[in-house]
Amino acid sequence: MSTLKTLVTAGMVAGGMVLALNVGAASAQDVKRDVQDIREDRQDIRKDARDIREDRRDLRQDRRELYQDRKAGDKDAVAKDLQDIRQDRRDLRKDVRDVQQDRRDLRQDRRELRTDRDVAEDRRDIRGDRQDIRKDTQDIRQDRRDLGQDRRQLYQDRKAGDKDAVKADLKDVKEERKDLKADQKDRRQDTRDLRRDRRDLRRDVNQTREAYRK
Repeated sequence: MSTLKTLVTAGMVAGGMVLALNVGAASAQDVKRDVQDIREDRQDIRKDARDIREDRRDLRQDRRELYQDRKAGDKDAVAKDLQDIRQDRRDLRKDVRDVQQDRRDLRQDRRELRTDRDVAEDRRDIRGDRQDIRKDTQDIRQDRRDLGQDRRQLYQDRKAGDKDAVKADLKDVKEERKDLKADQKDRRQDTRDLRRDRRDLRRDVNQTREAYRK
């Protein structure tokens, strides 16, 4: 029975290692694929932009020819010019649509790349950490104000010889100190979380840059 448990446990560990390696390989492949898609999208946009410039030149040229042929009274040439202009406009609209689609593809591929690298998640974590630290800092300031107020009240009650009030003041001071220590502890933990998330972000960004270079 013990041997069977050992074999099952070993198999699970080995399977987990294989799965981890496969996931890591898949992640790297996803990044390379996303980077390649982005490069191709940019090439498509540059090509379509060149096509649009060419279409506009053709349209301007055909309009100039139409003006000259109308001036010359050449009806056949005018009819051909009008046909050319309509075709130029169709080509221009098609190339504009192509550029718009290429830009949508580029935005989508960039989103996929950010998702694969977990950069967006790291940044959200960092924003959350910063908010937590700001809140902790506000709580600490409030605790210090409350502690200062309680100490002043304790001084006044001692001066007045009010033993019951002094006893209550001492209890308040003790509670405020506990709250202050707890909030300071929370801020130290949130600061550690922030440093860790920044390291994660730098690591993910560096991995993304490596993928771009490859």
